[in-house]
Amino acid sequence: MLNSIGRPTHPEADHTIPQYPTFTGNKGLQMEQPLLFEIGRVDCTGVDFDDVALKTHALGKFQRNSIGLVGLSEPEAMRHYVRLSQKNYSIDAGLYPLGSCTMKHNPRLNEKMARLAGFSDIHPLQPTSTVQGALKLMDTLSHYLLTLTGMEAVALSPKAGAHGEMCGMMAIKAALIARDEAEKRTTVLVPISAHGTNPATAAQLGFTVRDVPAREDGTVCVETVKSLLDDSVAAIMLTNPNTCGLFEREVKAIADAVHAAGGYFYCDGANFNAIVGKIKVADLGVDAMHINLHKTFSTPHGGGGPGSGPVVLSPALAKFAPVPFVRKVESGFELVETAKAQEFGRMVAFHGQMGMYVRALTYMLSHGADGMRQASEDAVLNANYIKACLQDLYSVPFDNCPKSHSDLHEQSEARSEGGGVSIPPQNKRFCMHEALFDDTCLKDTDLTTLDLAKAMIDEGYHPMTMYFPLVVHGAMLIEPTESESLAALDLFINTMRDLMIRAQSGNPAIIQQFKTAPHHTPRARLDETRAARQPKLRWG
Repeated sequence: MLNSIGRPTHPEADHTIPQYPTFTGNKGLQMEQPLLFEIGRVDCTGVDFDDVALKTHALGKFQRNSIGLVGLSEPEAMRHYVRLSQKNYSIDAGLYPLGSCTMKHNPRLNEKMARLAGFSDIHPLQPTSTVQGALKLMDTLSHYLLTLTGMEAVALSPKAGAHGEMCGMMAIKAALIARDEAEKRTTVLVPISAHGTNPATAAQLGFTVRDVPAREDGTVCVETVKSLLDDSVAAIMLTNPNTCGLFEREVKAIADAVHAAGGYFYCDGANFNAIVGKIKVADLGVDAMHINLHKTFSTPHGGGGPGSGPVVLSPALAKFAPVPFVRKVESGFELVETAKAQEFGRMVAFHGQMGMYVRALTYMLSHGADGMRQASEDAVLNANYIKACLQDLYSVPFDNCPKSHSDLHEQSEARSEGGGVSIPPQNKRFCMHEALFDDTCLKDTDLTTLDLAKAMIDEGYHPMTMYFPLVVHGAMLIEPTESESLAALDLFINTMRDLMIRAQSGNPAIIQQFKTAPHHTPRARLDETRAARQPKLRWG
């Protein structure tokens, strides 16, 4: 029996598929994989070594005769980690709907370039004369980041988005010190829909965080911001597009108000991938913004080590950028390693993550200006396609089109008349790069967002971002990115529709199946609350 998209389906009675145990514990070719300590022994090794007698040592009572690692042969060790890797879900395996985290496809061209010896085999302590190509790449990457944002300076060294936030806010604090206002300006405004790293960063730097409430449409009102401004405000940390997947349409007015009050505007650039090539953040009044290279320019999350979160700075903050930074001189390029003026100093030991720089620049050069702009447009298009196709079954918060957006009404009507997805009159608001749903649609089902997410795993999908942003109850934040095909989106949409139809069926057997999902994974549902409160951190 096939469903509407040609995929095999099962009668309702077959939704609770019995588990047929195997002697090995394997499920077909999906191998059961115990822990290393269950398959190895601590009293032997997989390699033969001659005994070494040490007459003296400097460790004193801290000397250990064994570190407790198990001994495995090379095939055993290799099989263990290969099997573990097969249990991971990845962007190479299927659509990754995580909202906010932006799980972009990582082109193999990027990986090929990052493995070139001139980039992968260099050492940060080499003489700069021997790494001129790498320094030129960093300078070129900086040029493109500044061109895309319209900003004055860039710090490449931060290792991640949160690290970049710290960098930008440290530059703001350095600017306040230079103005002799650091002791007076101790408050940072943070919208309640912000990433949790925003208030954490501000608090870690000694600022007091003041919440900015969202209005009914999910955005920040400039009048609300004005009511919170006084001479104690150092900055506002605003995400745009915000974490509800909406563009903050009053962002310039908010920036102007903060500047007029003597504060700075920090923009969380986590969602920059929705507006690359469309908007220069300098035109919005931004003073500092971090850029997650993994979200916007396709580098892997982490990338086998630290990631990269460059920070762009406006003319007001440019001179407070940290060291090191690349500077062009007559003989080529040099790394400025020592703060000589008003820079706040150094954040990291060396210059940053070269592998991430290479991947990001490769993405930029292979796409070109028009390609990066199209990537932003396609990301927004894909998210709106998902929203339009699910909004009759899934509840959409903040979906009333703001009165000032009459142009969106006209665009919506034009799209409907043109034969595209028909958007009901009450749902004419477009989202940006991610679509946000809440759990109102599950109100009478006795199911939660978590139950739905676990059932998605059985269907072969990593769950969307759950319970974030906190401004809506039972949030489901879905971001398809620009790299998913129409066929991939349609399969995901139909799967999500089928799940919701079954969830709303009222059938007790189906409801129970949701509550005990997932059923087809190597491990069943865990007691996550107990695991968090009573973690077992040691084996044995």
